[in-house]
Amino acid sequence: MGDCVNMKVAYVGIDILYPVLTSLYDTGCDIIKIFTCKTDNITEFNTKTIEFANSHNIPLQINKITQDDLYDLVANGCEFVLFGGYYYRIPVIDELRIVNTHPALLPLGRGAWPMPLTILKGLNESGVTMHKMVLALDEGDVILQEKVPVFPDDDLITLTQRQWSVIPKMVNTLVSDFDNLWNSAKPQVGQAEYWEMPEESEYTVTDQMNFDKADLILRAFLSYECFYINTTANEKYEMIGATAHKGNAPGSSCNTHVFPLIDGYVLCDRVRRL
Repeated sequence: MGDCVNMKVAYVGIDILYPVLTSLYDTGCDIIKIFTCKTDNITEFNTKTIEFANSHNIPLQINKITQDDLYDLVANGCEFVLFGGYYYRIPVIDELRIVNTHPALLPLGRGAWPMPLTILKGLNESGVTMHKMVLALDEGDVILQEKVPVFPDDDLITLTQRQWSVIPKMVNTLVSDFDNLWNSAKPQVGQAEYWEMPEESEYTVTDQMNFDKADLILRAFLSYECFYINTTANEKYEMIGATAHKGNAPGSSCNTHVFPLIDGYVLCDRVRRL
């Protein structure tokens, strides 16, 4: 535990940035409430967050956050709110300091889901930004920022794990000197880019695609739904956890589906024909 046992805080998040929650708890802060939201619990989850709240006897809310919820936090002495991934915009109020944790190096990569696009764009650097939450999405002043490398063979899971690795130190730094860091936050500097949510075409693989292109797509969206289209047979499949491989395709088994590429093949265990 840190030196902040008496600091009352609230947390908002889903499991995609779960270390933000555990790191906040490890600082010794008094987490007076946890907010999360419904997820499909197939590709995105809230189960760890809910379990954490229940096991630590922390009040939990799954319904969408309202302005009244924020004023209730103020009335209960909450000093700040820390976000670790959430589906909705919230009604920011002047009376409550709110910090968002964003998995990109702002102002590059504003938007709801920057990690897959970091890989698709072939960037060699990413990171985590903690910034003041304002009404405009991801445009608040930067409080803390840490860089991580992106390697040519990274997938969504390895990139996320590398971002997770810098979060405990960031949260500890944030809590240990919160007032000074909040007051000295700096406006975002550099070329701002808002990245729209990927369209279906960006996570669709076809039999007319080569290995390099298919591999890039499947790494960028690993553990999420991707689609495969066999243009010859006019068939479409949904895949989760698919991987691309070079060379001649092996025979399919009862558990693994094999889909052809121009110079390789796709393997996937979790497939649904559409």
